[in-house]
Amino acid sequence: MLAFAITQLVATGIAHSYLGERYIFIRLFKRGDLPKLSAGTEFTKGTLRFAWHLTTVAWWGLAYLAFTAGYGPVSKDQVRTVMGVTSLMSAAFPLYFTRGKHLSWIAFIAVGALLLASRRSP
Repeated sequence: MLAFAITQLVATGIAHSYLGERYIFIRLFKRGDLPKLSAGTEFTKGTLRFAWHLTTVAWWGLAYLAFTAGYGPVSKDQVRTVMGVTSLMSAAFPLYFTRGKHLSWIAFIAVGALLLASRRSP
């Protein structure tokens, strides 16, 4: 059951990202009435894209935690590591999709670095 749950999280993330790009964003971005946020419509598109794909990263982080838990107790340090890496990976999306104009990447990097730094040294 655990393996199926993990597989479902990974597959759902893949499907969510792929189908969102293929069927939602293509149609949405063809419209001429997207709101122009502070940096214009490209910023709006990038913000929508990174927020959409961020869900996939979160699901994959959850899948990894479930996978790790399947092999025994999960330590606080393991949880912090997965959360820290997931946060750092999340920073890549606003950096890429908005070319850094959406400043959430700063928070994701800070959270990721703090979580990784909070682990106990071996």
